[in-house]
Amino acid sequence: MARYHVVALLQQIADEVRHSLQAPGYGHPAHMEVATGHGPCRLCLQTFRKGEEERLLFTYNPFRHDAEVPCPGPVFVHKAPCARYERSEFPSGLRGLPMTLEGYDHTGMAVLRVRLAGDPDRLVEDVLSRPQVAYAHIRNTEAGCFIARVERTPSTPRRVARE
Repeated sequence: MARYHVVALLQQIADEVRHSLQAPGYGHPAHMEVATGHGPCRLCLQTFRKGEEERLLFTYNPFRHDAEVPCPGPVFVHKAPCARYERSEFPSGLRGLPMTLEGYDHTGMAVLRVRLAGDPDRLVEDVLSRPQVAYAHIRNTEAGCFIARVERTPSTPRRVARE
């Protein structure tokens, strides 16, 4: 069993954007389009079927409560309802996509950046085991945009720093 859990976009936020067609906290209009790329959806963490599924693009700040400096960026969700990803394993829908894992300290400052290649579970656990890392983000390597947050499970200790 993985010693971390993946935190997808909140269901409430996706539902709010689908209803209002506005970015939460910003009021910018959300853009609806038929998928021209794979995404992924930030709620279900599955890729889009290009040319088939409708998706909403909007501005989202993944640091809303964690950092002094906001870092908003573009994210997609399915226009149609989908189930929120809620598992303690790396999402199968993300495997094979170009991704980077960024570790952040408790103030929201990036302290580590690692390209995901090979076994993502091992890499995520390694990043989260570092004492300076409070949590991490999975980001699209090509566009740099936020995909999901990754946190330690409550019983997972950090690695003891060696001097």
